[in-house]
Amino acid sequence: MKSFYSKVLLFGEYSVIQNSLGLSIPYELFEGQLTFKRERSEHASVDPELKAFAEYMRVLIKQKDAKFAFDVTSFAFDVAQGLRFDSSIPQGHGVGSSGALCAALFDRYGKIIGRATEEEEIPVLKDIFAQLESHFHGASSGIDPLISYLNRPLLIKGKNDLGIVCIPEFKHGQGGMFLLNTGRARRTEPLVNLFLEKLKDREFKSLFHRQLLPINDHCIHQFLAGNTRELLREFKKLSDFQYHHFTAMIPKLCMDIWHNGLVNDQYYLKLCGAGGGGFILGISKDFERTQEQLSKLGQHEIRPLFHF
Repeated sequence: MKSFYSKVLLFGEYSVIQNSLGLSIPYELFEGQLTFKRERSEHASVDPELKAFAEYMRVLIKQKDAKFAFDVTSFAFDVAQGLRFDSSIPQGHGVGSSGALCAALFDRYGKIIGRATEEEEIPVLKDIFAQLESHFHGASSGIDPLISYLNRPLLIKGKNDLGIVCIPEFKHGQGGMFLLNTGRARRTEPLVNLFLEKLKDREFKSLFHRQLLPINDHCIHQFLAGNTRELLREFKKLSDFQYHHFTAMIPKLCMDIWHNGLVNDQYYLKLCGAGGGGFILGISKDFERTQEQLSKLGQHEIRPLFHF
């Protein structure tokens, strides 16, 4: 069956909640696909997560305002026959494990009601995936499954304003962007709730809108323009802001290496998604040197995203 990739939110964590820009890309290192697995006894075992999702879809699809069809009968039958989602995407790491699952299930069992162009379908698909993924998170924007389903980078301009973009072809140099694995899973919902509580403080909200949102948008513009020199400058501002104002979202074991990067100007780190664990996104002027430094500090799993 078809594979669906994980995703990386390059920029826009928490900012997209306040209608700022976001940029998300598919990440082909991790993937998942629907498959059938049987025990040695040849009797299929039922995946409890998929079984619960089948019940959720049975209720959801009966809603009168549903803009899509979903073959719940076939899905439930396949679950009973041992359907699995065979995935290498780590759960609780912010790279879209549930999003890839929703994309795979909709690709196999769902379809949009009515015809539309690709551009018209994007917001419709986003709303559909938001409903599907809400089963796993309580609430979902639908963007993670959409990235996996389309397998294209998306620029998020607003709640219902999304568009496919092209990633620039960077010259292969010493620098680059990378993912650093904290080695610990996290849950998104409590961290988002914490952020929403922080926004109730007028001083923080003002600071967030006056400083962070413009920095975030500048990072996206410089990245899409392929202007790595300005990107490094704006990325440092973003890293510094998060270090001082998003301390609760940064794993304690990463605070020292985060600060070290800001001080020595060798690399800069930022949250990748909600934070709290999972992956952290980094940028460096000299990737090999940064890799050596972080390895000495006990951070061994570092995966390059882009070289420039």
